[in-house]
Amino acid sequence: MGNLELLYNKPSKEWTDALPIGNGRLGAMIFGGVETETFQLNEDTLWSGSKQDWKCPDAKEVLGKIRELVREKQYEKADLLSKKIMGPYTESYMPLGLIKLIFEHGNLYHNYKRSLDLDNGLAIVKYSIGDVVYTREIFASYPDQVICMRLKSSKQGMLTFHAKLDSLLRHRTDFDGSKLIIKGIAPEYSAPNHSNSPNPLVYGEPGETEAIQFEGQLGATLEDGKLIIDNDGLHIINATEVILYFSAATSFNGFNRSPNRQGKNQSEIASGYLKKAIWQSYRALLDNHLYDYKSLFNRVIIDLDTEKRNNQLPTDDRIQRFGAKDKGLIELLFQYGRYLMIASSRPGSQPANLQGIWNKETRPPWSSNYTLNINAPMNYWLTESSSLPECHEPFIQFIHSLAESGKRTAEIYGARGWAVHHCTDIWCQTAPSGGYGEGEAVWAIWPVGCAWMSQHLWEHYSFSQDKKFLLEKAYPIMKAAALFCLDWLIEDEEGNLVTAPSTSPENLFKTDSGFAAISYASTMDMAVIWDLFKNCIESTRILGMDELFAQELEAARSRLYPMKIGKYGQLQEWFLDFEEEDPHHRHSAHMFGVYPGRQITKDTPEFYQAAKTSLNRRGDEGTGWSLAWKIGLWARLGDGNRAYRILSRLLNLVESHEEKMHEGGVYRNLFDAHPPFQIDGNFGVTAAIVELLLQSHEGFIRLLPSLPDAWPNGRIKGIRARGGFVIDLEWKKHQLVYAEIYSEVGGTCLLQSDGPVSLKKEGKTATVTYQEKNNIIRFNTEKGKRYIIKQNAATINENK
Repeated sequence: MGNLELLYNKPSKEWTDALPIGNGRLGAMIFGGVETETFQLNEDTLWSGSKQDWKCPDAKEVLGKIRELVREKQYEKADLLSKKIMGPYTESYMPLGLIKLIFEHGNLYHNYKRSLDLDNGLAIVKYSIGDVVYTREIFASYPDQVICMRLKSSKQGMLTFHAKLDSLLRHRTDFDGSKLIIKGIAPEYSAPNHSNSPNPLVYGEPGETEAIQFEGQLGATLEDGKLIIDNDGLHIINATEVILYFSAATSFNGFNRSPNRQGKNQSEIASGYLKKAIWQSYRALLDNHLYDYKSLFNRVIIDLDTEKRNNQLPTDDRIQRFGAKDKGLIELLFQYGRYLMIASSRPGSQPANLQGIWNKETRPPWSSNYTLNINAPMNYWLTESSSLPECHEPFIQFIHSLAESGKRTAEIYGARGWAVHHCTDIWCQTAPSGGYGEGEAVWAIWPVGCAWMSQHLWEHYSFSQDKKFLLEKAYPIMKAAALFCLDWLIEDEEGNLVTAPSTSPENLFKTDSGFAAISYASTMDMAVIWDLFKNCIESTRILGMDELFAQELEAARSRLYPMKIGKYGQLQEWFLDFEEEDPHHRHSAHMFGVYPGRQITKDTPEFYQAAKTSLNRRGDEGTGWSLAWKIGLWARLGDGNRAYRILSRLLNLVESHEEKMHEGGVYRNLFDAHPPFQIDGNFGVTAAIVELLLQSHEGFIRLLPSLPDAWPNGRIKGIRARGGFVIDLEWKKHQLVYAEIYSEVGGTCLLQSDGPVSLKKEGKTATVTYQEKNNIIRFNTEKGKRYIIKQNAATINENK
């Protein structure tokens, strides 16, 4: 398996060289400078703006006119008219500030090492000046809600430095006898980075503004030397070991409350966390962190039978020299996605946004918001399959808030249930986010986001089999989304149910006079609605309720505009066989039914082949997250070698944001490069690697369904399948030799097998039922027991 460590032999020059730490709520980027160290800080509730209401009294009338234009095939006019129903842009995720450390030892150093230890969730900086070794160890604690930094010198009294707090936001600094303090406010408005606004950041008055307020506090403890805190910062003189503690909080108190009039007391919260941390020893804080972090991270082990010789090379050197040929680098990339999820999404935190929780800009790319037409969902594909279901909770809770907010948006359209469009923010914006007409229909007009969001509720149930969750939390939101879709669907001339206006995010099709986005029944729309209706129908059967509603959904699903195969043999992206503006577009929205959906499988062979043709037409290039999606798509389509080829493209070193925007890869710190940085590629590739090794979306488990030839030997431990099963696999010479299935809840296990097997329980043979279709075997399991498959013996044993 090798060391799970990002390793570098020099300080970072760029933000995308720095190393990320986080506890779900607080994040920091560690630069590792010698004479001057910088920790760039974030807090996940620090956003611009406040709750906005979308009022569009003409929406129903305009909607009718748009549909009439689509009926008349005046697609470009429909695009233009849709600007009249666009709401405000989303607000932006803000950087909190910086901790700057200035050391009094100069900048001539040797034996430098900077690393991120994934096994322990620790960032480490180590270097020598003369014969003195300096070490920094930094972690973000979820149990204690602080960022903790231990600084040491190998010789007594050699550690002297000065700490300062700073921010790009409006702020002031203060101090008391024990800590350095920074207080500030976020802008009341932040224009998106693609807007050419002359006044992009608008602030209110302190004490009166409706924007979020924030506070950060920096404290220190030391055994020797001197600590001074004054207007100029926090000063450490002639110490040997120092512990720094940083806490922060904001006044955000929910998407539907004023951060000013109804906000939390950020000072009180930050002080409480800091006091609690300082009262504990460093060892106690570290132990708390390690116990918490390892309980999540250690659930999954991956070993692709790697050689250890590359482990001591700098990570950026490995990327540049070997790429995907370095199987240890693939293991690192896989586990890095899990690390970043643990660091950016924990119970009680906000969900991970476009950049997780790490952002340095007041006008970040795409506002660092939640883009729902692929990016935010992709963030969370890995949580269930790679054994981090707790990390899914913030997104699930966020969907509940979107459903509450989205009721008003549905009402504006004259529909029941709830609606949300292509992107949102911490304020749960659900309107078409297009700057009241500045935006474009190709991305702003996509009202069926509720259907895709609802898939996450079903998946959480599907993996856990938690009927209480399904009954109380998932099904009510899914049903409300289905009600909206039922009301949004209209009949076409042939009696099919279609959506209109309908787009295929974020691609355009050719018309006789140009390009357009809006038409009827994009394949994406039909696929997400099909998926939602199916999941709702299955939920009613599981829960034994709402049979009449299930019948209504079945009737509607049978009338949904059907998938079509186009002139190239491809799965059509739109209801007619339009030519794409960009056949190689980064989005593959019409492929939802393959992945993450379950509509297109080997049981639908014509569409399965058409999906392959579509994906071939898209090509193997793209942005970082697009490459991750394609890896998952090819895994579902049974071509592990094609997936591996695209994985090789993803492990391409991108030097800066200035490189071509649609040629993705990874930065030196393994962050996904759109470019610029987007974290969905990191999360997406982890999920896709699981899909190469295990699939369960068809109602049964496939072991090694798309194993690449490049991975002849290996093992993976702790990945999850739907139905409540945790699975360990080992393979040699491309053949499964061992599998262990742990049943978390009991129940029937359906498993695809290439040949007959026998089941042994406590040394005795038990019955296995065979299904000829798909070579499926069926056996009953008991909660808490393990079932072992050995391919060479063709047996299944059960052990307690």
